[in-house]
Amino acid sequence: MPTSQSETTEKSTSVTLRRDEQVLSIVGRPMPRVDGPLKVSGSATYTSDHNFPGMLYAMPVASTIAKGSIAALDTSAAEKMPGVKAIFHRGNIGRFFRVAANPDFSVVIDERRPPLDDDIIRYYGQYVAVAVAESFPEAQAAADAVKVTYHEETPDVESKLTPQGEPKVASTRGDAGAAFATAPVKVDETYVTPAETHNPIELHATVAVWDGTSFTLYESTQAIKNQQLAMSAMLGVPPENVRVITKFLGSGFGGKLWPWTHCLLAAAAARNLNQPVKLVVSRKMMFQTVGHRPLTQQRIRLGATTNGKLTSTQHDSLNHSSILDDYDEGCGEATPHLYRCPNLRVTGGVVHRNVGTPTAMRGPGAVPGLFALESAMDELAIKLNIDPVELRLRNDTQIDEALNLPFTSRHFKECLTVGAEKFGWQQRNPAVGSMRKDGLILGWGVAGATWIANRLDCDATIDLKADGSVRVACGTQDIGTGTYTMIAQITGEALGIDPDKIEVVLGDSALPAGPLSGGSMVTASLVPALLEAAKKATQKLQFMATSASPFSGQSADNLVFSNGRIHRNDQSAADGVPYDQILKSANINSVSGTGRSQGDFTDLLGLTKPKLSSHSYGVQFIEVTWQPEVARLRVSRVLTVIDAGRIINPRTGRNQIQGGVVMGIGMALFEHTIYDDQHHGAPVNSNLADYVVSTNADAPNIDVLFLDYPDTHLNAYGARGIGEIGLAGVAPAIAAAVYHATGIRVRELPIRIEDLIGSTVSG
Repeated sequence: MPTSQSETTEKSTSVTLRRDEQVLSIVGRPMPRVDGPLKVSGSATYTSDHNFPGMLYAMPVASTIAKGSIAALDTSAAEKMPGVKAIFHRGNIGRFFRVAANPDFSVVIDERRPPLDDDIIRYYGQYVAVAVAESFPEAQAAADAVKVTYHEETPDVESKLTPQGEPKVASTRGDAGAAFATAPVKVDETYVTPAETHNPIELHATVAVWDGTSFTLYESTQAIKNQQLAMSAMLGVPPENVRVITKFLGSGFGGKLWPWTHCLLAAAAARNLNQPVKLVVSRKMMFQTVGHRPLTQQRIRLGATTNGKLTSTQHDSLNHSSILDDYDEGCGEATPHLYRCPNLRVTGGVVHRNVGTPTAMRGPGAVPGLFALESAMDELAIKLNIDPVELRLRNDTQIDEALNLPFTSRHFKECLTVGAEKFGWQQRNPAVGSMRKDGLILGWGVAGATWIANRLDCDATIDLKADGSVRVACGTQDIGTGTYTMIAQITGEALGIDPDKIEVVLGDSALPAGPLSGGSMVTASLVPALLEAAKKATQKLQFMATSASPFSGQSADNLVFSNGRIHRNDQSAADGVPYDQILKSANINSVSGTGRSQGDFTDLLGLTKPKLSSHSYGVQFIEVTWQPEVARLRVSRVLTVIDAGRIINPRTGRNQIQGGVVMGIGMALFEHTIYDDQHHGAPVNSNLADYVVSTNADAPNIDVLFLDYPDTHLNAYGARGIGEIGLAGVAPAIAAAVYHATGIRVRELPIRIEDLIGSTVSG
């Protein structure tokens, strides 16, 4: 397999930063989270925890219709209420600007219309004003007192999607239509995934501080640098006049990647009143104004030979979007490269509805897309009377047929074979309802998973300090996935220094620019930047040491930094001098090194041509139990086999995969945002009582197996991200297991007990 230039460079960097063989590798160690004590003690400061002297509280006024216009806005009563400082609306809040379209993904915002931009209402909950008061209860009462009169129209929140215009062709090869027409075995089915709402425990929030010239914005964001650039553009101030801080995030699942309208309202209120303003979005508003995974409707057509070789794949998807924004879920992202097939066509289309703008949700595109594709593969296996694991093995590929490029690393076949052996798949009886245990009917299902492997631009700085500690800084953020810990491990590995001596500083746009926390790209992006920063810092120390005893007169080329010590290259680290002694003897507080990694995300966007195809893979093996007497369905056992390169921290990595699996159980069995199509178009189950998510009681035994094959295409440590792939494939594996147990094929999520009551399988 060809070696990229970046791969060659990173390998040489890794050699330079050597450590003694006797030292246990820090990368790969199952370390507990370095930020864990702060979180469990309540010391970690989240966005809404910030308080400042003279701080005010803001509460948006949300529309109670989904389509129409504002006829009148009466703020007179609200303005007279106790503690109220202002009621801002379109006429008095000031001007907002739009983010310029940019094809290179340099600044992203999903809801492009600024808040209060006009009097047209396009979705339920759209902000029409914002009340600001001295306390939260006073702001809430004032917002409730604003009287809005509407010219109401009938909204369109229909869940049945029909194409609007010609679909966009995402990938094509051969003649998929002709090959399907002549295929001896065919599957032609439509699969539906509903709108799903991100429900992180931490609500979206902004605390805005204006000093007369610049903004400091404490944000619940997964992308502080993007937040800075987007907010500066929309507020009309230079980027250097906007500082964004996110030290801790109570998760986001993609919903906190991009700025939403409340961020601008808080910033404008702070500027207009010249006082700090806190705005925390309510749980109900979380269902209306901060994005959701869109409703998708996907038609899959598979054609195959009688021995199970795919001859045609057609994947045509539609997803809903808001009236003004063309959010494309990209459901066919994984389809072109997952299986060998000479004839393929993937298309996508957007259908506009009176809903808030959708956004990325964990595993966007691939997760709903794989529900359709992998469900169809299971149906094809049944038609062919071929084991579903064997069908996937027969259609494995070693090249990306969409790009006609080799993969950097692909162990999908091993995920299938190792997983089947560990799960006990050979004991599976394919007959519906034939497997029993403890009086319950068992169903076994399997599905493949894949996710992109890319990296983003990243800068990082490492300071070696005279007190023997290390400070590493990067303008990225930890969204609860363990980034603080991962950076401490990578830095500790590069320097041969105990992670306990390393201070990791994140979550501030004033730091060297780091990557957003999305797309499972943070780890891959950080490794090269950290290694280069470590190399530059240690090179400075080596040069400095040539003027100090016992290395006076030595050439810096003859000195090595390892295990926190400077020593000659013919000595071991134990014979060297601790680096802090070198600094102290020179009366220098610290030396710094800055590293940078170049992103390759433009390859994914089609702006540059990739030389290799890079993805992670996985397979989900799932067992369900079915108790028809009481119509009880449970996921009882899960084995997830993951091929995602080298795993930096198996402990936090396993936690990521297990969280993804539990989220997949919610996707398959529970989650569904329901819009009222009879009245005002509101999300009617806009709370955590009626919007059901997986809980600990729903979580089965989850066994995670990492194949742990380093893939040095992205970085010298061979690491890829794993945030999304744990969710991919879970829903179709559950649907397959449900069919195996009940004989009912469910093609529209979530799987409801009502779907299964007609099962002919009895106890």
